[in-house]
Amino acid sequence: MNRIEKKIRQLKEQNRKALATYIVNGDPTPDITLAAMHVLVEAGVDILEIGVPFSDPMAEGPVIQRGHERALVHGTSLRDTLQLVKAFRQTNTDTPIVLMGYANPIERMEYAAFADAAADAGVDGLLTVDLPPEEADDLHKLLKQRGVETIFLLAPTSSEARIKRVSELAGGFIYYVSLKGVTGASHLDIGSVKDKLSVISRYSQLPVMVGFGIKDALSAQAVSSYADGVVVGSALVDIMGSGHSQAQILENLSAKAKSIRVALDQR
Repeated sequence: MNRIEKKIRQLKEQNRKALATYIVNGDPTPDITLAAMHVLVEAGVDILEIGVPFSDPMAEGPVIQRGHERALVHGTSLRDTLQLVKAFRQTNTDTPIVLMGYANPIERMEYAAFADAAADAGVDGLLTVDLPPEEADDLHKLLKQRGVETIFLLAPTSSEARIKRVSELAGGFIYYVSLKGVTGASHLDIGSVKDKLSVISRYSQLPVMVGFGIKDALSAQAVSSYADGVVVGSALVDIMGSGHSQAQILENLSAKAKSIRVALDQR
């Protein structure tokens, strides 16, 4: 059983919602990311999403774009990110890890080589922002053979035909983008999220995680009434780029994650 499925099943048995968090590998420096991952897990995070730095992160808002830029200053790459996961797995073999990035670095590495390396490192899922389901079959098959799930985005504008197609390929969970636009936007409409998740449930039995616009405990708690969990990204990347000392960054990261974890458990 994939770690993602196992974790979400455990949470459902406990009547709890999943908390996933996103940070960019190498942001603000390569030596902090591993420590940040462990701090987030200790604070109650269930699933770690790790951004693979890319020069043109088109789905990201300004906050996460700056996170990619800070990581790229140090030359942080896809291979570095796989090594990061391998290092994390030396002391944590339970927490699911999803890589989130763009197709170009994976294509340059070649699909089969990437699939082998991802499975060997201990990656559980891959979300490739600019690889639509119509173009994902080859990579999906290679990953599936190695026990790595392919995760796709759905949005408020996704048609029922697109929802059906994504549901046929997706594994682990479906990532629902709660608003139109890029990461970090603030116009979260809970009613719209509720309605769209109802449509998605007609086509997929997979858990649905909601992200893009989940900034704090209040928004996470509101969305979790209808979703299986939430993804928090920009609020954490903002902390990573605050310019504080490493110790202060880790402390602030922990406090933010704990506040959201408490809110989810108090819903």
